[in-house]
Amino acid sequence: MAVETKKMINTPADLKALREKAEARTKAVGKSIRVCIGTGCAAKGSVQLYELFLQAVGNNGAKVTAEAKCVGCHGFCERGPIVAIEPGNIIYQGVEEPDVAEIYRETVLSNRLVERLLYEDPETGKRAQTEEEIPFYRVQRRIVLAQNGRIYPRNIEDYIAVGGYSALVKALGTMKPEDVITEVEISGLRGRGGGGFPTGRKWRSCRNAEGTDKVVICNGDEGDPGAFMDRSVMEGNPHLVLEGLIIGGYAVGASRGYIYVRNEYPLAVEHLNGAISRARELGLLGEDILGSGFSFDVRINRGGGAFVCGESSALIASLEGQRGEPRAKYIHMVESGLHENPTVLNNVETWANIPSIVTKGGAWLASIGTEKSKGTKVFSLVGKVVNTGLVEVPMGMTLRQIIEEIGGGVQNGKKFKAVQTGGPSGGCIPAEHMDTPVDFDELTRLGSMMGSGGMIVMDEDTCMVNVAKYFLSFLKQESCGKCTPCREGVAQMFNILEKITAGEGKADDIDRLEKLSRLIEETSLCALGSTAPNPVLSTLRYFRKEYEDHIHNKHCSAHECKGLFKYMILSDVCTGCRICFKNCPVNAITGERKEPHLIDQEICTTCGVCYAKCPFGAIEKV
Repeated sequence: MAVETKKMINTPADLKALREKAEARTKAVGKSIRVCIGTGCAAKGSVQLYELFLQAVGNNGAKVTAEAKCVGCHGFCERGPIVAIEPGNIIYQGVEEPDVAEIYRETVLSNRLVERLLYEDPETGKRAQTEEEIPFYRVQRRIVLAQNGRIYPRNIEDYIAVGGYSALVKALGTMKPEDVITEVEISGLRGRGGGGFPTGRKWRSCRNAEGTDKVVICNGDEGDPGAFMDRSVMEGNPHLVLEGLIIGGYAVGASRGYIYVRNEYPLAVEHLNGAISRARELGLLGEDILGSGFSFDVRINRGGGAFVCGESSALIASLEGQRGEPRAKYIHMVESGLHENPTVLNNVETWANIPSIVTKGGAWLASIGTEKSKGTKVFSLVGKVVNTGLVEVPMGMTLRQIIEEIGGGVQNGKKFKAVQTGGPSGGCIPAEHMDTPVDFDELTRLGSMMGSGGMIVMDEDTCMVNVAKYFLSFLKQESCGKCTPCREGVAQMFNILEKITAGEGKADDIDRLEKLSRLIEETSLCALGSTAPNPVLSTLRYFRKEYEDHIHNKHCSAHECKGLFKYMILSDVCTGCRICFKNCPVNAITGERKEPHLIDQEICTTCGVCYAKCPFGAIEKV
């Protein structure tokens, strides 16, 4: 329920009064039921859970003052849907519709725990009640995600109640634009979109550029496979992004801003539109914000899903109504960006850091992280890891801590093989570098990159040649085709990889891949092309033997590439049950009942049906 606000916020005092009302309303609520409706939990039915909790609250009479509200992503996506109960910050995981009545009866009405829905430590068996007790959250440091999972993203009063827009009040009321930029410079904040360019330097250049019609843009065109960091922030705390954008507009002298969002993010678009409308209605957007004389407004533009539009100049072209293609980098955006006006473009996470920097000071953020990489970084941790989800950690935390302490290690007791960072243009880092601190420079040194924050964990059953082929396939499809090195070179690299994984590799293919990589790196127009060889170069650097095995021995040691491994029946395990015999689509299996069977390798197509069907584990890949 929103606090009634009959007049706009014209002064800081008006905002303070609204905050006090919102805080009083929060304190008056006896029990708060927070249901995650982030995309991951929503896919598992959390929206239906929210509706059921609303009904329960409506039917409870005067037994307890309770509210049910939907919130953004908690991060622990593997254990969703997540439901949290306040007071106590009780975290229930894997909640299903039949659990709603029990949670309401036991926890909301009677203050008793539903033990079976609490997190259980797989090693000790101990159950955890709060976020602080769960290993997944314990070593995280949440700044950007601090209010995700706590506030109702469709309610501006919820954001204001936890201090929202106080940074804007401070910036407009007590700081000059140059002061804001100075604090961002002191913070050492580098762009979280992948390039890692110093944010304060970019802002100052735009501030000093000639021209009066300056623009700030939020890049929400997150297109990396397996990445959902920016999406979750826009869905769970849209006002944080909006507040950062307004402050940035004030700092560089811009009167308008744009949020460019992928059209595949409908919930993010819905929540951002709601946030903009409500902020405009209250006077936090528009003319003379908070009586400061500063005027600023924002609009949303939806991207069509082209990966290349995550590149700054291609995004600008898209905003201008042109085809999303990059342009030469000798033209600096801070001098000539959107419609040739001075423009600052940062990604969602970068803007979301700004309110904290203004509120707590640049030195505060600079105290977190490493010498050249300050603050925290949000990662989407996915792949063959036990605890997939959204994490935020201080720069400098090691890969081992992220994967083992937060992620819970590799699934099914398998061995860790590599982690791919930086999206499709990133690199694969092997187990020998697990203790590397994660920051911009260290990842680059290892042949990978920070990127926007995707982190894909791979186990011993992953073929690294196949991984490189997968990412090259993606980049080949997403190349805009404007420059020949990227358009033709990436396609040629993919064709070579396709032949290698099909057992048709040639002795000089590795040399050809390395030469093509250098050519594409040096001559491509934009970062999509210049970083496209990274998956190939990093896998060649650390897993060259796999390439050589594919080419010279026609063998895939990970048993992924069809035709480059065999299925064999273990005679001492096979019971002669004939299940494999009956299910083989090409009749490649022979044998008598209750006697060990055989696979005719001349007939076998390595379809894997026998391997999947055998109930005794009598078939292995070799």
